[in-house]
Amino acid sequence: MSEYKVSRRYATSLLESAIEKNTLDSIASDIELVASTLDANRQLVHALSNPVIRPNVKLKVLEEIFKSRVNPDTMNFLKFLVEKNRQNLLESISKIFLELRDEHLGIVNVEVTSALAFNDEQTERLKNSLERFLSKKVRLNFKIDSEIIGGFVAKVGDTVFDASLIHQLDLLKVQFLKGGASLN
Repeated sequence: MSEYKVSRRYATSLLESAIEKNTLDSIASDIELVASTLDANRQLVHALSNPVIRPNVKLKVLEEIFKSRVNPDTMNFLKFLVEKNRQNLLESISKIFLELRDEHLGIVNVEVTSALAFNDEQTERLKNSLERFLSKKVRLNFKIDSEIIGGFVAKVGDTVFDASLIHQLDLLKVQFLKGGASLN
């Protein structure tokens, strides 16, 4: 079975358990902590994946890092992963869990690339417009790219909303070329 399928099964199981026990917010917060810890510490990821390191050592490391910082259910889940020798999937399980949580809550992540940072009013207007259009709650993630000159590009899954100045100039160029006019 592929790593993705296994990770998805564990993530789905954790999500269903959290929903059933009404601890979704707490567990999700814990998994965000786990994901950010793994992302910030690649040595930990390598240690968890290393077959030479014994499972009891991996468990002690996870307990040392997380036991006082996470819900007991989350800690039990981490122990369960070590018992099943799936700790190497913790990074992908965390990512998939957070995606499933967002899906369950009707939240969609939108990657917004703009030439300049948005102010609070612009951010709120864009968020409200996208929420109306998508009929979902929107979580905006911003990235600055001066190459787009002005405007923004919003990406939701595979859908791209391109309101960048560079895109508008490209469209104008195509229109001029179709009309027989030249930009030169």
